[in-house]
This record gives sequence, structure tokens and C-alpha cells, in this order.
Amino acid sequence: MSQGIEFNRLMMDMRTLQADAMGASKTAVAPEVSGTSSFADLLGQAVNKVSDTQQASDQLANAFEIGKSGVDITDVMVASQKASVSFQALTQVRNKLVQAYQDIMQMPV
Repeated sequence: MSQGIEFNRLMMDMRTLQADAMGASKTAVAPEVSGTSSFADLLGQAVNKVSDTQQASDQLANAFEIGKSGVDITDVMVASQKASVSFQALTQVRNKLVQAYQDIMQMPV
């Protein structure tokens, strides 16, 4: 159950990052994010959460491969898909950030 909560929190963080990148206010998307957090901190936290999700997925897959009891193939597949979705979301945020940077750099001064 905690993986579902972590995934929901990760998706909320990704939406916050996307809203920040698009110029929306943080409070409109995620009211629990404090105003003292910088964008770099939020992005770093999101990257760390994606990394943690991928590591948890790898550990679960390894446990299944060596035959640990209590590890089901459905749990492995769900963890794998969560890691994949979170990585894809992070990639999309990165792409939007790069595009925004390029747009800003191409603006005439």
C-alpha cells in the first residue's frame, strides 16, 4: 500500500513541477508544498523519488528471480510499471524544461 502512496505523491510532485515550468502557482496545484522550497529542490526530490522507485522495482525483481517467498510476479510487474511511468513523467518534465530554456534563449533582447 505504501508504494501506491509514494506513487501518488510522485505524480503530485510531477504535476507541481509541470505547473511550475508552465508558470502556474504551486498553491493551485499542490497546497502542501511550502513557499520556501526552490524549484531546484523540488526537481531534485522528484529525481530522487524516481530513482528510489526504480531501485525498489529492481530489488523486487531480484527477489523474485532468486525465489524469495512472498514475492509475487504481479507485485514485480506493478513495481516495474510504476518505475516506468514515473521515469516517463520525469522525462516529459525534463523535455518541457529544455524546451522552455530554448524558447527563452531564442528570445530577442
